[in-house]
Amino acid sequence: MKDKIQSLNWDSIAQNLNTKGYTTIPSLLSYEQCESLRALYQKKTGYRKTVVMERHRFGLGEYKYFDYPLPPLIQALRTNVYKNLAPIANLWMKALKTGLAYPETHTELLELCKAKLQTKPTALILKYEEGGYNTLHQDLYGEVYFPIQMVIFLSEYGEDYEGGEFVITEQVPRAQSKAIVLKPKLGDVVLFATNFRPIKGKNGYYRANMKHGVSELSKGHRMTAGIIFHDALS
Repeated sequence: MKDKIQSLNWDSIAQNLNTKGYTTIPSLLSYEQCESLRALYQKKTGYRKTVVMERHRFGLGEYKYFDYPLPPLIQALRTNVYKNLAPIANLWMKALKTGLAYPETHTELLELCKAKLQTKPTALILKYEEGGYNTLHQDLYGEVYFPIQMVIFLSEYGEDYEGGEFVITEQVPRAQSKAIVLKPKLGDVVLFATNFRPIKGKNGYYRANMKHGVSELSKGHRMTAGIIFHDALS
């Protein structure tokens, strides 16, 4: 996985993230890798928390946060993708003059989280059935957060489920929100802004607020895995 991640066209990925706030990486995971992650959902161990979405008005579905140590494939993705995203994130922070800078390695990012008492892993696996959905939200979890995250599609759109599109909204100042609707295939990965991205205007860069969610499933079962690079308070 490390070599495959390094061989990706990161210049193109960066361009898409910079201009749109998201990008899709086709077929990053094989069918077998997706199947192995789906199989983890039935295990009783390896998780720190299970969330039933409707109890919290998050939507209709269920997700589980992995506990440390993370599954090897999730760990490899989290570590190696971060290394390539950190330079992009730092350009965003520089453009917006936030004064923030992210370290080169994921281990160093987790040390920053630990200093703010954010020690709980945030990688998760999600399951939806017919009628399921996820309301628009941002995954921040604490004072330290990384501005880009990823979702891995473990089910095949149009075969395993219908509806259930991945939705991103973008809100710019003094304008209505823009909705982006994506239908990735099994094994695809979407990288997207966690909470905001820079957009260049006439007087420099400004923030576009970003949220994401899942539209209602009309049929079938949908599973994804999410990788948030920062840890959580709880």
